[in-house]
Amino acid sequence: MEIRALDAQPPFTTKDGSTIRSILDSANAPVKNQSLAEATIPAGGSTQRHWHKDSEEFYFLLEGSGLMEIDGETREVGPGDAILIPAGAWHQISAREPLRFLCCCAPPYRHEDTFFS
Repeated sequence: MEIRALDAQPPFTTKDGSTIRSILDSANAPVKNQSLAEATIPAGGSTQRHWHKDSEEFYFLLEGSGLMEIDGETREVGPGDAILIPAGAWHQISAREPLRFLCCCAPPYRHEDTFFS
């Protein structure tokens, strides 16, 4: 049985600029097909616009509000919103107020699967 406490996971900055704590991924558990992390972005901050060749992502917003852009379409987002980011889609999330959200990636998140051009 694999159980990981969020508070026990060290934060780090991803290649796109968000701060995450890996809850379950291949770095801390025998995960093969997906990863789960908590991401935070301060008010006025954003991720760098990017895409993933392999990973499909889900964001589930827990706190805050902001703007989500996927392939040129922008929408306001807030607590309770679930966002699908298909593999290959350019995307960026910007925080109007501090954002805290869950990020699921399948296959698991890897720095090497984050592209900016």
